[in-house]
Amino acid sequence: MIGPPGAGKTMLTKRIPSILPTMSFDEALQTTAVYSVSDLLKGDRQFVTSRPFRAPHHTISAAGLIGGSSIPRPGEVSLAHNGVLFLDELLEFKRHVLEVLRQPLEEGEVTISRAAHTLTFPAKFMLAAAMNPCPCGFWGSTVKECLCTPLQIQRYLSKLSGPFLDRIDLHIDVPEVGYRELIQDPKGEPSKTIARRVREARKIQIRRYRNSNIYCNAQMEPSQLRQHCVLDESAQALLENAIEKLGFSARAYDRVLKVARTIADLNSSKKVCSEHVAEAIQYRSLDRTWQNV
Repeated sequence: MIGPPGAGKTMLTKRIPSILPTMSFDEALQTTAVYSVSDLLKGDRQFVTSRPFRAPHHTISAAGLIGGSSIPRPGEVSLAHNGVLFLDELLEFKRHVLEVLRQPLEEGEVTISRAAHTLTFPAKFMLAAAMNPCPCGFWGSTVKECLCTPLQIQRYLSKLSGPFLDRIDLHIDVPEVGYRELIQDPKGEPSKTIARRVREARKIQIRRYRNSNIYCNAQMEPSQLRQHCVLDESAQALLENAIEKLGFSARAYDRVLKVARTIADLNSSKKVCSEHVAEAIQYRSLDRTWQNV
């Protein structure tokens, strides 16, 4: 999520666990095993039943994020297994720390090698991140003037490498909240309503993949993409136009299709239509940002 300070990025992220599907028994066993190895099961908490939410500080080291020490121990990516890993102030993290996330984001596990040991820990998590659009935080703001030069903005955004950004499905602009919006009664849906819709979409995906070793759209392989994300001519033309103008990579193309398939599931649509593809494309705002810096 990209937006100025105080727009509500952190608040929105902390609400994500409230709309996620309940952990299955197998997921709970996997997460409990990680916490047991990490010696984090204390007192009455001997079984992890709720999805983890981990929010490490931006000063964390690569070893703290991925795992390490002389006897390899799980890092934050493994402690967030089957849950959410939240990186607030994303561009304050050191670049090499962000780059080590590429393997777990792609493979869902992390391998740590030491002289006497090589261990592999699970690391299937939802990465959520929040960042300002520029060093001062107000580029594109309608309330405050941005004091940054184009070169400063370019240097700031360049901390995110293309390969790392490719692995993030949604880039969402979060605008300022005005005074009238603050004093009005909330108009959005409560978490319970959204969670119900998410559960129904997850049921659709579980039925779709019941004869395979996956259970949700994010885990689709290329062959499964071709099978379950068939586009009509209008959707193909829309996606082709976006790829040519925004320069999507093959990985970004796959991720747009997965997001479009999920949007269709949330709308209880068997087909992936052009409106689903269009919505998925607009969720990659940083691809458009790079074009304008």
